[in-house]
Amino acid sequence: MTPQRRPDTHTLVAWTVATALAASPALAQDTRQIATLKPPAQEALRKEMLDNLIALNTIVTLLATNQVKQAGELAEKELGNSATGKHAGQPFDARPGPQMPREMHQLGMSGHAAASAFARAAASGDRDKALAELPALVGACVACHASYRIR
Repeated sequence: MTPQRRPDTHTLVAWTVATALAASPALAQDTRQIATLKPPAQEALRKEMLDNLIALNTIVTLLATNQVKQAGELAEKELGNSATGKHAGQPFDARPGPQMPREMHQLGMSGHAAASAFARAAASGDRDKALAELPALVGACVACHASYRIR
């Protein structure tokens, strides 16, 4: 009899999300709340979300190559509390934050906080410590994207 290996937390999270999405009636009908933003704010938010996805991919790549401190620096700069207010100098029509439903904005702010927590853990250079914070960061993204849409 071969002993079974327990899957790690990240594998379980990925499996759970994939299973929930596959079984979700949302695939047939999108039940997420529509966040009504003016077109310039929609475009700014879409660009920011794409940039965030690219940053998240780079962070995971840096972690995989044991460049933990660099992953933390990037997380803080691109996703953390340091990254808030990117659109503050834009006209109101191009500023997504003030146009979002309050709960959506709070989810976004929790994502920035989670990125900063990850960055602080990664600053130690301890990959396991940084990895322990990564699910909260990704989870904040998933929670918002699973709850809201702009179209």
